[in-house]
Amino acid sequence: MTRNTRKSKSFCLAFCLFIILFAATSMAEEEKDRYLRLKIGKSDLKGKVLSIAPDRLHDLSNGQNIEFSGMIENMMSSRFIYIGEAHNSLPMHDIQLKIIQALYKKDKRLAIGLEMIPVTLQHILNKWSLGLLTEEELIHDILWYETWSFNFKYYEKIFAFANLKKIPIYGLNIPKGLVTKIRMKGWDTLTEEEKKLVPRPDVSHEEHRTLIRTIFESSDLPHQMKGPGLDMMFEGLYRAQSTWDESMAFYASRASNETERRIVVLAGSGHFLYNLGINRRVHEINRLPFKTVLCLEIPENEKTLSVSRSLADYVWGLSEEDRPSFPSIGLTFKKFDGLENLVIDREPIDGVAKGEKFTKGDIVLSVDGRTYTEINDLRTYLAKFRWNDEVTFRILREAKELEVVLKFLQKDNNDNSE
Repeated sequence: MTRNTRKSKSFCLAFCLFIILFAATSMAEEEKDRYLRLKIGKSDLKGKVLSIAPDRLHDLSNGQNIEFSGMIENMMSSRFIYIGEAHNSLPMHDIQLKIIQALYKKDKRLAIGLEMIPVTLQHILNKWSLGLLTEEELIHDILWYETWSFNFKYYEKIFAFANLKKIPIYGLNIPKGLVTKIRMKGWDTLTEEEKKLVPRPDVSHEEHRTLIRTIFESSDLPHQMKGPGLDMMFEGLYRAQSTWDESMAFYASRASNETERRIVVLAGSGHFLYNLGINRRVHEINRLPFKTVLCLEIPENEKTLSVSRSLADYVWGLSEEDRPSFPSIGLTFKKFDGLENLVIDREPIDGVAKGEKFTKGDIVLSVDGRTYTEINDLRTYLAKFRWNDEVTFRILREAKELEVVLKFLQKDNNDNSE
């Protein structure tokens, strides 16, 4: 599996979060990026392909390179700016910050919408934007490492700039449990209170279904996921993807309307591809102009990457990273009533813990001599470690106490896409 394939797992779509629970996904070399060249999206650009290069900003409307200042100037007529990301790519987050800073310089009435935070925690984001919380307090109060899986350091500079300039930040997501419920049983099974929080997702858009199905079918699914139940599984996963898109579109539109601000929406690029996800759904709500920017890595063994010109408005080519800036632990934890200690929820299938001496059901007695009773607290501690560091777990397994020294070394698959 190439490094580019590993990156794509945290880059793409909601259903990858479920597939990875069963097996590490990979795509054949000739299939892995087929979804970038589909004949869908803007009618006048369908079927037109452009080769993008590292360190180049491309305007897909005319197929030409464009200066950063020119792109920003073009954005000033748009109420919504969508900037996609691979969650574990620091260069992509730096580009997001650069765009936010440039827009703010031209228009102080700016807001930021985040996929990473559910709307139920908006009151905490309000405190941060007003400068009432330290970074440590924000991570603790918002339960960052329970609501999101990626190192806060990826987003730190964006939060700091918003805090410095008092830019409002809005959580756009919904609680994970509601998405799971819709994936398994459908929107109609929600309670009346839950339906007030989650708009009914539209699952009828044919081009969007084509996009999601293409990525789904390009994945190297394990044998047990194939066969007669494959279509049923896709429908559930597609409901989940659509639920995320529909909900974030609703809350992004609401935030912009209530504040009368231009809003920059940051989310995984899979939510913006071909302007068919969050961006399409917001436009259907308010018909206001928007622009979409995607960042794409060029595989190290290739000079360019071919993409459909209907993929977005702008594409920023990046050189492939050797590895993510911050290591992913790859461990998930669970709490049980009556037990203070945390429990390892499943055998690690990615991150630095993959292949190490952990198994489902291990009780975590201590980490580097400290006892943890809250998932967010333990994951906050583990997020401080960098490549080549190590940490010592003391665990209880089948009435036997064991010590596991975990070294933060790069593995074949070091992305955490949960």
